[in-house]
Amino acid sequence: MRLLKSHKCCGGHVHFYEHDSYVTKTAMKFSVFIPESSQPLSGCLIWLSGLTCNEENFITKAGAIPYLAERNMMVICPDTSPRGLDLPGEHDSWDFGSGAGFYLSAQTDGYKEHYNMYDYINEEIYDILLNEFSVNRRQISLCGHSMGGHGALVIGLKNPDKYKRISAFSPVVNPLQCPWGQKAFSGYLGDENQASWSAWDATELVRAGHKHPSTILIEQGRADDFLGEQLLTDHFQQACNSSGQAVEIRYHDGYDHSYYFISTFIKEHI
Repeated sequence: MRLLKSHKCCGGHVHFYEHDSYVTKTAMKFSVFIPESSQPLSGCLIWLSGLTCNEENFITKAGAIPYLAERNMMVICPDTSPRGLDLPGEHDSWDFGSGAGFYLSAQTDGYKEHYNMYDYINEEIYDILLNEFSVNRRQISLCGHSMGGHGALVIGLKNPDKYKRISAFSPVVNPLQCPWGQKAFSGYLGDENQASWSAWDATELVRAGHKHPSTILIEQGRADDFLGEQLLTDHFQQACNSSGQAVEIRYHDGYDHSYYFISTFIKEHI
């Protein structure tokens, strides 16, 4: 790991790192906040950001650091895709390719060698937390926003024994049924392999019997421009009700899809 920059904050430090990923076969970046304490960390939150974001968005915009410091808790914020590549179509649009890794394991030519963000988070980042930051493996949780909310739900539901809690802000919960998800799945998984798409859809995972032992917490703004067409929050609610997965979905009047919304409620997730 190469330390790129460091800032003192709330008594602790924000660090920005780069490392050579064995999963993506590229250099990858992430940021962390480490509280200043003589006691072991109380836990660690893996934050997964949304479309167009990188390792800086949450750590600079969410206002989470004072709450993390109070609780002697760490956060790690990975980038949202591999960088430095020039794959076909990778840089053509904001909702696919660079900055839009969708936290799955790609199967299409070119992408399958690098766009394996599911393994990057669930294996490589997880191991970095254990081996480089001495995090207690029983105290790691997942949270994310939009595309990252989708990632938190899917990774948590697939690995319920690895993550203490999972929660999300404005998550894409049923990508099989929305334009963002259909575009990503087509490009990363291939149209000829649509039978595999449901393995990367939180709503379909719950319907298939995947569960997390804790209550899943979701925050959703009612003024979110993406709620009706892209996020489809009610689909996940219905699947959880049918399967017995405990979920609390809190709707908030007047709040949109932005970090202003996230910063308002992040304390409760921490």
